[in-house]
Amino acid sequence: MASGKPKKYKGYKSYSYLEPGKDYEPIPLVKEIGRVPYHKIPLSDAEEDRVWDIMNKSIVISLHDHTEVDPVSLDKFYDYGRESKIATGYEGLSVSGMDAFFEGLQDGSAIITSKMGWKWDDVVYDLGMRLCDIAHQDFVIKGERVEDIIRAHDEGKVAMIPHLEGAAPIENEVDRVDVLYGLGYRVMGLVYSESNAVGSGLKEKRDGGLTAFGHEVVERCNKIGMAVDVAHTGDMTGIDAIKASKVPIFITHAGARALWNSKRMKPDNVIQELAERGGVMGIEAAPHTTLTEKNRSHSIESVMEHFEYCVKLVGIDHVSFGPDTLFGDHVGLHHLFTKHLSIDQTREGLQFQEVEYVKGLENPSEYPNIVRWLVAHGYSDEEISKAIGGNTMRVLRQVWK
Repeated sequence: MASGKPKKYKGYKSYSYLEPGKDYEPIPLVKEIGRVPYHKIPLSDAEEDRVWDIMNKSIVISLHDHTEVDPVSLDKFYDYGRESKIATGYEGLSVSGMDAFFEGLQDGSAIITSKMGWKWDDVVYDLGMRLCDIAHQDFVIKGERVEDIIRAHDEGKVAMIPHLEGAAPIENEVDRVDVLYGLGYRVMGLVYSESNAVGSGLKEKRDGGLTAFGHEVVERCNKIGMAVDVAHTGDMTGIDAIKASKVPIFITHAGARALWNSKRMKPDNVIQELAERGGVMGIEAAPHTTLTEKNRSHSIESVMEHFEYCVKLVGIDHVSFGPDTLFGDHVGLHHLFTKHLSIDQTREGLQFQEVEYVKGLENPSEYPNIVRWLVAHGYSDEEISKAIGGNTMRVLRQVWK
């Protein structure tokens, strides 16, 4: 039976160049593979061979994930965060089949210098420490241009593309977009749920749209080659940004509000506006997001309902996947950071069955289940290749300088 493309992972573990107990306080971390039972989409041997043949030949990109490895006990998470040595799940990535991923880092849960996150120093510390770790190994590489993604595919490596989910840290200084680009960020969300100087977030009761400063930010992103993301913006702010940008943009991780009436989901008109201007939407799988009336218990089945709805709405050329997974207790982390991440406001009035994890898409290593599901449901090789990376590459070729 065929297996995944050979990834050149040599067993490196994060910060192994440092001395535990001297350079940092060691905290027990979860297993990257096998923390929970693996729910593999059942296929015949021939179908499984086809899955890996498609993944081997295609560029495979996640539009959004957090490849952090979290503590076994979330009671230790604040200590772990303040230490700032967040581990990357190299082992899990080695079996994910991905060639590249948009890395969300800690963002609102980066609390190195503050209680609430989203501070400039926190963002810089977070990125710098992770890139320092990456510089000490050769399996995960920095993804700064399209050629890096192609190189990762060809050489059996994985490209990490830093992704800032909200622009609050730039405050009112547009030049900080350039600084973030210089530090390695290549994708920036304009707003993370709570409004900032750029525009309105999805948790707000009123959406004032993209501000005058927000228009400056989008223009600067276009000029320097920073991809724009509106996954967490309010609806009007998202539409304004899509129209303001001279190049296609992303909704890196969301779903269809027509299937689940949550503010985290996008209404049809936003998805259609994105597609009409060439953009791509990633379907997410973070716990208790892409639910549906049919599937109120979150699993890969409800995730793929959102995928199929969006494909019918705007076509296969404008839909991909941004699973938004991590290595650890994602549900517990949401409980821990409910206020930071605006969890309650996005679920207001919704009734659903809370799960311990999303079956079939619990962490980044389970990305192949997406391809298994698409194979099992009759999608062609060409359609699958577009959805798992081809569409994203098309946009990046237009956006990145």
